[in-house]
Amino acid sequence: MYGLKDYVSRAKKFANNKSNIGPRKLATLMIYATDLCDSRCKHCNIWAKRPVKYLSFEKIKEIMKSKAISKDTAIGLEGGEFLLHPEALQIMEWFTKNHPNFDLLSNCLKPDNLIEAVKKFPPKRLYISLDGDVETYKHMRGKDGYDRVIKVIQSLKDVVPISTMFTLSPYNNFDDMRHVAEVCKREGVDMRVGVYNDMSFFDTDDKAHETGIATKTAEKQVPNYVDGDTALEVKEEIHRPLSTDLKDEHFKDKIPAIIKEFKENYDFLVLYDEWRKGDLKMSCNSIIDSLSILPNGDVPLCQNLDVKIGNLFERSLDEIINDKETQKTQKHYQHNCNGCWVNFHRKYDVVLHRMFEKYFGKGITGKMFGNYQWEADKKTTYKEYMKRADEIVLK
Repeated sequence: MYGLKDYVSRAKKFANNKSNIGPRKLATLMIYATDLCDSRCKHCNIWAKRPVKYLSFEKIKEIMKSKAISKDTAIGLEGGEFLLHPEALQIMEWFTKNHPNFDLLSNCLKPDNLIEAVKKFPPKRLYISLDGDVETYKHMRGKDGYDRVIKVIQSLKDVVPISTMFTLSPYNNFDDMRHVAEVCKREGVDMRVGVYNDMSFFDTDDKAHETGIATKTAEKQVPNYVDGDTALEVKEEIHRPLSTDLKDEHFKDKIPAIIKEFKENYDFLVLYDEWRKGDLKMSCNSIIDSLSILPNGDVPLCQNLDVKIGNLFERSLDEIINDKETQKTQKHYQHNCNGCWVNFHRKYDVVLHRMFEKYFGKGITGKMFGNYQWEADKKTTYKEYMKRADEIVLK
């Protein structure tokens, strides 16, 4: 989904921010415009947050006036479910006219509304969630929405570029990953693979990287708002044992071969296996040029840690990211945190390290970004590591 131009643009912003010479620029800004959601996912409890919060259209326009945002800053509109925001269509219309470089993320549970909105105000990319087959969808997301996702894919794949997002979690497995890959291949759309993380904003229950099969807390009793579509409700809880794939000692062996047909997924998965074992270490550079904004105006350091660097109802975005304390905090975590495998951050770190290593070698790359290693053997290069990983899949 991202080409050379995108990476060159991001590299320039990263270099500018790292130099601390001029005002900081953002490569990516994710706007969580609301935490209202019409799903009931086991791996994310945003739907249970009360009271519901929104970033108003006026506040979003104010944010977009920031000097840190340029015409090529990639904006993500997300939730909760973004289209449940009462001003969703006005926001999308404004972006199509004023900042067309925006992506939309959706669960597709209201397919007709989504299809109409995307055709009228097309984003640069549409990201939609699909984590398995029909039964897995019901089990993992608490709603019978699989067919609605397929409807959206078939209706919009020729309108905008689509990426179907699959999250490997304690509630699905590699068979589900293979199923989604086959759907994407059949429909001719992109696939993005992620790994379940214990992210603060999503109020997750299970500590996937600590135990793999942690005990879930009791089902949330917070009443969801009535969305008027009772056909989606799963009347009885689908009981399935939690998956152990995230912690399987033969993790690499089980990755479906079809995943190699979708860029930037296969290496992300095999390297996750090294990271969870404690053998992969690298600096976290994405926090220097990529941020998220939460519905209450909080600006977290990253998507994983519960560390806030400011609030947009107290200071402007420019004031927050150019603040000396912010830069000090970012520098500390950049070089001292290896604590997550979140797509938003770690896919960029993998790309950054492997690209510099390809052209400048491991030694110079280490001097530029700090010591790093792909596996237990600190001397192994990315090329050497991936060659061995490929051999495992080919067996």
